Amino acid sequence: MNRPLYDIEQVVPHRGAMRLVDRLLDWDEDRAVVGLTVPVDGPFHEAGGVPAWVGIEYMAQAIAAWAGCQARARGEAPKIGFLLGSRRYVTDIGHFAAGSVLRVEAERELFGDNGLGMFACRILDGERVLASANVSVFQPADARAYLENKPT
Repeated sequence: MNRPLYDIEQVVPHRGAMRLVDRLLDWDEDRAVVGLTVPVDGPFHEAGGVPAWVGIEYMAQAIAAWAGCQARARGEAPKIGFLLGSRRYVTDIGHFAAGSVLRVEAERELFGDNGLGMFACRILDGERVLASANVSVFQPADARAYLENKPT
């Protein structure tokens, strides 16, 4: 199947300094791969680069790219989703080095009709795995109603 490689802005709802991933590299029914260059300045940058805990958000935005690609493939606009949490975030680095080119992979383990999902994620620099985690997300049918605590 020939899948379009959308511009990242078309599939990830984050804007401005809060969009931390730069490009969509690949996607299919079960996974998405995004790339980024670790910034030399920005909201999370500190002396050693970007703290490794920001990797959870890199992973969440890879999942957002997956969901956005799925929506675009159905002819819909991407929806807002929520990061619920992570399990087993493992890394042996303190920071992602500024200027590093990273690849973030998110593979669907489950995604229910109720909008709850779990993804196995990794952050790589070349072939070296820098971080991994299982990430839980929620994508309500109507994010506005959900935020306003109204049933849909």
